[in-house]
Amino acid sequence: MSSLMKGTAILTVGLFLSKVLGLVYIFPFYAIVGEENIGLYQYAYIPYNIMLSIALSGLPLAVSKFVSKYNALGDYETGRRLLRSSTKMMILTGIGGFLLLNLLSTPIAHIVISDDEQIYSVGEVADVIQWVSFALLVVPFMSLIRGFFQGYGHYLPTSVSQLIEQIARIVILLGGAFIVIVLLKGTPATAINFAVFAAFIGAIASLFVLQYYWKKHKPEFDNKLAVSVASEERVPLSSLYKELLKYSIPIVFVGLANPLFQLVDMLTFNSTMTSIGLAKVTDTYFTMLNFLTHKIVIIPVMLATGFSMALIPTITEYYTLGKLGSLRNAMDKTYQVLLFITVPATVGIMILAPYIYQILYEQSEMGTRVLVHYAPVAILFALFTVTAALLQGIDYQKWIVFSLLTGVLVKLVLNIPLIKWLEVDGAIAATALGYGVTIAINIVVIHKTLNYKSTMVKRRILLIFILSGIMAAGVAGVTALLNTFLTADSKMTALIYCLVGAGVGTAIYGLISLRLGLAQKLLGAKVLKIANKLGFK
Repeated sequence: MSSLMKGTAILTVGLFLSKVLGLVYIFPFYAIVGEENIGLYQYAYIPYNIMLSIALSGLPLAVSKFVSKYNALGDYETGRRLLRSSTKMMILTGIGGFLLLNLLSTPIAHIVISDDEQIYSVGEVADVIQWVSFALLVVPFMSLIRGFFQGYGHYLPTSVSQLIEQIARIVILLGGAFIVIVLLKGTPATAINFAVFAAFIGAIASLFVLQYYWKKHKPEFDNKLAVSVASEERVPLSSLYKELLKYSIPIVFVGLANPLFQLVDMLTFNSTMTSIGLAKVTDTYFTMLNFLTHKIVIIPVMLATGFSMALIPTITEYYTLGKLGSLRNAMDKTYQVLLFITVPATVGIMILAPYIYQILYEQSEMGTRVLVHYAPVAILFALFTVTAALLQGIDYQKWIVFSLLTGVLVKLVLNIPLIKWLEVDGAIAATALGYGVTIAINIVVIHKTLNYKSTMVKRRILLIFILSGIMAAGVAGVTALLNTFLTADSKMTALIYCLVGAGVGTAIYGLISLRLGLAQKLLGAKVLKIANKLGFK
């Protein structure tokens, strides 16, 4: 059990650090290429992320579950058969994904660029999609190897390879962009092409790490293969792949959620904005919505993602053993802790939005407005992640697929009319409504399946929103006070506003929740010790 917890911790830390690096690099990259050019970068990454999510979200976990299952039976041969066969399939999948994205690059570019007044040309968007597609040659195979290691209980290769992949990609991306723009005085389009190609270089670096670990652990794999228990009947490869797909498809859909919603915007936003006479600004607004502010909004969601990863094994154990009382208690705490963290973080982002946007990017009234309106959607992102994890835990994965597709359909139907009515806010509203429908379906299924009701949780959630409102008033008051003698006209002064505002907000929210005993009940023994030292009994 301790080795399992250690493995989960290693994976969680690696994933968290990888995600943090994936957020941080964008700020210096923005400084190098500028607001007008960074939009070209995200046009490549939305279709790429769709295919990347398919490769990374489901395959490693599915393969690890498959290999672990047969290893537990002493049948090491079946796992190796899957690896040998899947290696060929993943190489073909990578080549197929590469060719498909290349073939679709120009049609996608024609959909995205619907007017000559837009910032980018069809050729520039097509080029950047083609450059990022090289990574697909490597990523599926890389995901397979990671899953195989995890099936044997070796989590370090996945964690280390993720980190090295991200570090190599960022170093090449930032270094290449700096050399092209600053030293060689090249075009921003060239720098962006090189930046997206860095995904391929990062994947190659990850493969070298996995090769090192393969050589290290191969004697162990071979020794176990030598003592493998022979199956009474050799399982056909078709059955193996069917089982693998059964494991992976629901997990893939969880990873696909955000890219699918962004894809709807990518295919409809620019043409709709052009139809109402906003072709000149549509690329800039789209970049603000689906890239610049999204990078900020997703930060509170990372906490929910980490929490849901730890949640699935516990929920599965309680559900399997029929401990419905313990299961409901775990759900009570899940909802409360999730909102206890994400609601105040979201409110803080909304109030400090002008200063956050200025520090990370530049002073922008429109950028601030988009961030303020988009920030509350973070709560929905987090709720989707956790409700999907709950459905996985109680073995109702099919509902994840149904609820997500329903939500995407709602987004698709409402996006164009809402954008025509509310412009950027229309796209945000459509995303919120789509996620809202998805989450509602998830919650109804969970609660009906488990006969779950909790008045206490509803009261606690109301209390969390009240505390967040008190915190918001305090932060707004201190920023208004700062305005009387300090103008946020530089990144340094904006940083002062953020630090003071965040400090005051954390103090207000933390002290009141400690005084009420809410933090102690939700966050456990360590917080209880801190509360006792501070005099909160």
